[in-house]
Amino acid sequence: MMLRLYLYCFILLTANRTFAQEPRIPVHDPVMAKQGDTWYLFCTGQGISSWSSKDLKSWKKGNPIFNTPPQWALTAVPGFKGHIWAPDISYYNGLYYLYYSVSAFGKNTSCIGLATNKTLNPEDTANYKWTDHGKIIQSFPGKTNWNAIDPNLITDKKGHPFLVFGSFWDGIKIIQLKTDRMSIAESTDNLPTIASRNKAGDNAIEAPFIFKKGDYYYLFTSIDYCCKGVNSTYKMMIGRSKNVKGPYLDKKGVDMAHGGGSILLQGDKNWYGVGHSATYTFDNIDYLIFHGYDATDNGKSKLIIDTLEWEKGWPLIK
Repeated sequence: MMLRLYLYCFILLTANRTFAQEPRIPVHDPVMAKQGDTWYLFCTGQGISSWSSKDLKSWKKGNPIFNTPPQWALTAVPGFKGHIWAPDISYYNGLYYLYYSVSAFGKNTSCIGLATNKTLNPEDTANYKWTDHGKIIQSFPGKTNWNAIDPNLITDKKGHPFLVFGSFWDGIKIIQLKTDRMSIAESTDNLPTIASRNKAGDNAIEAPFIFKKGDYYYLFTSIDYCCKGVNSTYKMMIGRSKNVKGPYLDKKGVDMAHGGGSILLQGDKNWYGVGHSATYTFDNIDYLIFHGYDATDNGKSKLIIDTLEWEKGWPLIK
């Protein structure tokens, strides 16, 4: 009887722990898709880094998406050398869509590009080929008070596609795409801000990701600072809306466009900072995928996978 009770308690405790990956792979800004029995992960890296796994625990490193930098990106972003940021993966009408960020560091000399493929499986040599469609949207210093990086695709209740994106400057923006998802369907003038810290000169918010659950769209963002190793202060913030274009309100009813946002997860004794999350449902389980700065390994960035639970209409991690 005592043994069964011990095992039951052990199962309850371990069920809510962070999904174990052994060993944790080094990633920034991870996103994921599942094709067949394999999960494919894409993240920031030279040419866009890729990994694959059969169990979400052990990962095999793949080849980069681009062997050489896209020529259009070399022209659009002077000094760009092929290190591509924050991709986003989705599937539509027989194609996988991989949006990605090309940018100068610390400037909004930035673009979001798009590549497509019929399959994510490199062993399917008859169909595996990434086709680049070039630039979708671009931001310019002194002209646009937003930054064209960190894209995420979301569709509204009628199936219309939108791209949410942005960091710093005026905050997080959203724009409608054409039906084929390969170009914008509206002007970039006066784009709505759906999330902002409201801190002039220090609007440290980025990495938007919108996840549809029930009647709500949930906007996940990351605030404060990534990419500083042991000095990283990254944390995740969330709000929700019944309209894909907002307003996104936090648990206190404060609009994220006006400084609102409820903290979902932040650093602790094990992680200096955590953020740039993506949320998916695989096999009826909701997963939160993100990176953290490992306090046991000199602040190196590592992959973390958690399962999400829901309580009173809000996600939580136990």
